[in-house]
Amino acid sequence: MNDIIVIIPARGGSKEIPKKNIRNFCCKPLITWTIEQAQNCKFFDKLIVSTDDNQIAKISKDYGAEVPFLRPKELATDNSSTIDTIIHTINFMENQSYHPEVVVLLQPTSPLRTSEDIETALRLFIDHKKNCSSVISVTEYDHSPYWSLKIENEYLKPNFGEKFLKMRRQDLPQLYMPNGSIYISSTEDLRKFNGFFGDKIIPYIMPKERSVDIDTTLDFKLAELLLGERHETDQDCE
Repeated sequence: MNDIIVIIPARGGSKEIPKKNIRNFCCKPLITWTIEQAQNCKFFDKLIVSTDDNQIAKISKDYGAEVPFLRPKELATDNSSTIDTIIHTINFMENQSYHPEVVVLLQPTSPLRTSEDIETALRLFIDHKKNCSSVISVTEYDHSPYWSLKIENEYLKPNFGEKFLKMRRQDLPQLYMPNGSIYISSTEDLRKFNGFFGDKIIPYIMPKERSVDIDTTLDFKLAELLLGERHETDQDCE
């Protein structure tokens, strides 16, 4: 399959962790882990970083990604949607006479995925392209939502009925959640559904140890610990 584009969205602002996307993570800026994972895959012909930040742009270029534009400020606010950023990138590239058939979204806040994860998810999409709208990476819930409670009139009430609270964990329905790591869709379906959540989504299931999505300082520390254990034989950070 030709014309497969990887898009890495990385805005400069971050409330919880300032400059999160280029903060030092196990010896390198956080975003560079995702750039290198994509570069190690053999399927892609374009690797684009969409950012509004000059420093992120420079680091991304230094590590081999393309940064053909700086993202408009209105697409880089706390309330901006990722899908608007993706569509903006596709539109820009199409105006440059490049028409991607498949879009792969890789978020820089998921540094624990591997190149093999990306390639396997893409093969899954290619093999089922006629019968799926997208492939999205997921992982099992830590704790089943069927055991969740809500507060109603000052009392705890079950969200999904008392019968689930009385069931053993292994007897509950297995549920999954997107882990934020890999999203794949055709450009056509991306526009049709205005996102990656179409009518026929195929899951790519990832283990928890590769599914940390960095949003808080605690997430950052956990991801560093897990990656450090994976690369414990590599050269130590100075």
